[in-house]
Amino acid sequence: MNEKVLICTSKFAESGSESLKIFEEHKVTFLLNPYKRTLTEDEVIALGKGCTGIISGSEPLNRRVLEALPELRCISRVGVGVDNIDLAFAEKRGICVKNTPDAPTRAVAELTVGLILDLVRGISMHDREIRKGNWNKRLGCQIKDKNVGVIGLGRIGRTVAELLTGLGARVSGYDLYPDRAWARQYSVEIKDFSAILAESDIVTIHIPFSKGNAPLIGEAEIGKMRPGAFLLNLSRGGIVDETALYHALKEHRLAGAAVDTFEKEPYHGPLTGLGTIILTPHMGSYTAESRSAMELEAVKNLVEALDGSKDTL
Repeated sequence: MNEKVLICTSKFAESGSESLKIFEEHKVTFLLNPYKRTLTEDEVIALGKGCTGIISGSEPLNRRVLEALPELRCISRVGVGVDNIDLAFAEKRGICVKNTPDAPTRAVAELTVGLILDLVRGISMHDREIRKGNWNKRLGCQIKDKNVGVIGLGRIGRTVAELLTGLGARVSGYDLYPDRAWARQYSVEIKDFSAILAESDIVTIHIPFSKGNAPLIGEAEIGKMRPGAFLLNLSRGGIVDETALYHALKEHRLAGAAVDTFEKEPYHGPLTGLGTIILTPHMGSYTAESRSAMELEAVKNLVEALDGSKDTL
């Protein structure tokens, strides 16, 4: 194919080299991220010079970057979210943008359930207390019969709902275009957004988001939630107003929260000073199985796009 590709993700192929073998088979020259971290704009421009394709992570691929890479024809995202890419300018330039929506589903859903279990039983909180020399047991609760509201019933939201239903939770969901046949099959009650907030013991968010949009969950929305409820965001940074969340936890209006994605990453803000929140470093899809599947799908997407044939692989 005689193509050159920049792989921006920091730990590509660490879970297996099958994806790189596809590049080798198709005679695609590839450059791995030499810094092993999220690339800056200038680094993408410097490394991407002469590249026709990019395997993308969360690095900025804005208009400035895309204008500096005139030979670029395809961006293939390892993951679902494409909010780091200027989609309008990419379309104007004729740059194909693809993602891998299926591969991370189970990993993110399982982490969500794990964080819910952690929150309701105070697992991380008790661990921290013991490490401080304190042997204090705080009463937790069970998931069975709890009202769990799932905001966003796409691939991940539906899988979360299915797993929680299996644990005996009473699951309700909100989505702009809900699959009502699926909801009936899994006994998920479709409700409006306000009802999810007001009636749920646990609210978990799984929707797409674009930078620049106002937070979906701010002070007003948190004010509608049940006192003592739990809030989880494993979707995108900026969906939850971090300042509003901080005050709600500080004032004990919410019993706890778990956040995997932040408005600015790496996160070093005031939420780190609270004991009632679990903070994880945007690791929702970060399992060996999920990463391998996403990388393989991303490479196939890129080779297909550069070759111009859906029958390439």
